[in-house]
Amino acid sequence: MMFTSVLIANRGEIACRIIRTARRMGIRSIAVFSEADRGAAHVALADAAIAIGPAPARESYLDIAALIAAARQSGAQAVHPGYGFLSENADFAEACAEAGLIFIGPRAAAIRAMGSKAAAKALMARAGVPLVPGYHGDDQGPDRLAAEAAIIGYPVLIKASAGGGGKGMRIVTDPGDFIAALDLAKGEAGAAFGDDRVLIEKYLTRPRHIEIQVFADTYGNVVSLFERDCSIQRRHQKIIEEAPAPLISEAQRLTMGEAACAAARAIDYVGAGTVEFITEAGAFHFMEMNTRLQVEHPVTEMITGLDLVEWQFRVAAGEVLPLTQNEIERTGHAIEARIYAEDPDRDFAPSTGVIRHLRLPEASTHVRIESGVRQGDAVSIHYDPMIAKLIAWDQDREGALRHLGRALDGFEIDGVRNNLALLRRIVAAPDFIASGFDTGFIPAHETALLAPPPPASPAVIAAAVHRWLHDLPRHETASDPYSPWTTRGAWRLNGPSYQDVGFAAAGDLHPVRVYPDDHGGFAFDHGGARYRATIIAAMPDRLDVTIGDATTTLTALHREGLIVVFDHGHRHALRVVDPFAATGDAGAVEGRIVSTMPGRVIAIGVTPGDAVMAGALLVTIEAMKVQFRITAPADGVVGAVLCAVGDLVEEGAELVVLHPQAG
Repeated sequence: MMFTSVLIANRGEIACRIIRTARRMGIRSIAVFSEADRGAAHVALADAAIAIGPAPARESYLDIAALIAAARQSGAQAVHPGYGFLSENADFAEACAEAGLIFIGPRAAAIRAMGSKAAAKALMARAGVPLVPGYHGDDQGPDRLAAEAAIIGYPVLIKASAGGGGKGMRIVTDPGDFIAALDLAKGEAGAAFGDDRVLIEKYLTRPRHIEIQVFADTYGNVVSLFERDCSIQRRHQKIIEEAPAPLISEAQRLTMGEAACAAARAIDYVGAGTVEFITEAGAFHFMEMNTRLQVEHPVTEMITGLDLVEWQFRVAAGEVLPLTQNEIERTGHAIEARIYAEDPDRDFAPSTGVIRHLRLPEASTHVRIESGVRQGDAVSIHYDPMIAKLIAWDQDREGALRHLGRALDGFEIDGVRNNLALLRRIVAAPDFIASGFDTGFIPAHETALLAPPPPASPAVIAAAVHRWLHDLPRHETASDPYSPWTTRGAWRLNGPSYQDVGFAAAGDLHPVRVYPDDHGGFAFDHGGARYRATIIAAMPDRLDVTIGDATTTLTALHREGLIVVFDHGHRHALRVVDPFAATGDAGAVEGRIVSTMPGRVIAIGVTPGDAVMAGALLVTIEAMKVQFRITAPADGVVGAVLCAVGDLVEEGAELVVLHPQAG
């Protein structure tokens, strides 16, 4: 019989996703939350919610005892682990079983069989599934690993044995860089998964990442729900996924599907799982099996019309798979884009802060949005910085891309840096449209994808002027509300009324002379030309801007001297400046080494008085389980170290003082 209550041992977008299906099926949902998530979206959406500990994941979402206690306290009959956190932790699955709770996932033995990438590869090798050449042994000594890398031949890939998501992964092209890369990979793996073991593989230079969604029940039935192409990645983590995979033949699709089902049968698998392959030159090689629901599962749902969370519930309740392999059909094409709070211009460093403005595109038959945040929510250093997933579907890939592009244009975020501009450029790139991509697509097209934003158009300037005029205080004093001398408007004695203002944007100054009229419009001089603008405010921040015969709908926000205008997905930040004010030197202070992101200091490589060369490691910062190295920009002498291991630092915090070397 179907259980009547489920505890979701997760947070954010996936918790909200599970709650929605539970509600549709009449299953009571219980959320859990850390101190940082007390007001989170998933807490508000659930039928009940229980606190489980402090903000750090190790003390809350990774605390098995706290989660089991929450399940008992709430009366939950089942536990859904979501993805990430404890979703692939065999000890958690066993703890649930021992507590009399239904674990919505595979048995602990299957999780263990595939939880170690090295053990999984050995199992697949015995089953005859092709593997990438590599070392998957137990000897984890640095010298042994370096020797194995030399035998495999460079370039090699260092990969965490116990986890995924791009954490604990480094590409090494030069033997001299191997030990440093190994230290970083092991550090990230230990922090993210509690296990710093790694494996070494030959790094394929132009691979595609293809994965098969499998599902199995407790009666021995295993089916493939087709493949997904997840080749568009940054820092080895997927950001765009699609189904079906472009340029895959039906024969290869069938062969890979059969291999994936064989892998599931080999470990007596139950529930949703994903078998990941890497393909190059027509050949495919087993990478790993994820024993959980994937982040990108919505693209499979869109082409099959199935609810994979519902399937998980039904299989966990002991039901047979709802469909046989011959009954599963696919229709059309679906593409998913992951929207992250991160800065692509700073090697995708996570961005934290409050989401001051969030406008989502309209959902429809063709567009689906999955999110776990709302306007006003904070993105913290403690968890994954995903804001939302945007999924588009149509009868063919061309149509799906068209819908995805339009939806991305309608997505607006302010308050944290994000990757929306990058995603828009990817889906519009000719090579991506032509399916000519591999996992190295972003680095290969970095110049075009990370180019500066387009300049502010006259419509954007007009919107900024309107916002500035609208928010301009009418009077400086109340002594004489009718005196023209206390008015901050455009009134002039014996001349046309105008007002001068400047907008600083993307390093450029835009001086503007504004000529308001009495009918709600204005003319303005900008860039050597005069424009006439008429603006209708359908909502306080939503403007229809007409210049000449063209009307454009824009969003314009004003806060703290900054006007932010969204023009079809492009964000323009214009700071209001006095065009007649003297300019000063806004350059960086010499010798200041600052943190490029908020995070925790986990290592310091220098002490005051040390002489260092350009590129020397100064400080290592961990943000959202990823480690970033802060290095010396030039030769110098360390004057002071202004941080300590364990410190939580904000972006821009000064870490080290570095003086230039004398002479």
